[in-house]
Amino acid sequence: MSFFLQGLSLGLAYVAPIGLQNLFVINSALNSSRRRALLTALIVIFFDVALALACFFGVGALMQRFLWLQMAVLGVGSLLVISIGVGLLFARVAPAEGGGQAASLRQTVISACVVTWLNPQALIDSTMLLGSFHTALPAAGQMPFISGVAAASCLWFSALALTISLLSHRINAKVLRGINIVCGVIIIFYGIQLLLHFLALV
Repeated sequence: MSFFLQGLSLGLAYVAPIGLQNLFVINSALNSSRRRALLTALIVIFFDVALALACFFGVGALMQRFLWLQMAVLGVGSLLVISIGVGLLFARVAPAEGGGQAASLRQTVISACVVTWLNPQALIDSTMLLGSFHTALPAAGQMPFISGVAAASCLWFSALALTISLLSHRINAKVLRGINIVCGVIIIFYGIQLLLHFLALV
């Protein structure tokens, strides 16, 4: 159980800081019905846990080994992240309980994949962090540890979506528009950083 709790605490500390995934879940919870917000959180959890498993068991190390792969992810990822941010800047504000046009399920899946798997910084950080624990842990502790990391992802994103959704009725359209703009600007900033990193490698 100690390995599970270690993974749980580490996972919570890793996903809690504001990042692309959190902004994506928050924006969905503010602009969509509660059911849709929780579905979005579930989709993000799927991609986040898949990323954690891949990095823990070594797949993420491919980015460090092959420069062309890192550059491809940087180039494509930066442009897609920027496009998500721009989309938020011009998004139509809709009531939280669903009167507006919500993103389609396909768009939600694609966006969740982009903010998780096409974020090179997240790939590298996850590889370094989880990869080092994979090396340090005894064989018997590896599965409980990564299970704790996965549980942290489930708890955090579900709680975040539910909490924001419950409070969303107190937020009027003007405030919601402001939050969209702030989230959009931050996401664009992330994307520009990734693009600059890509250009530096070129």
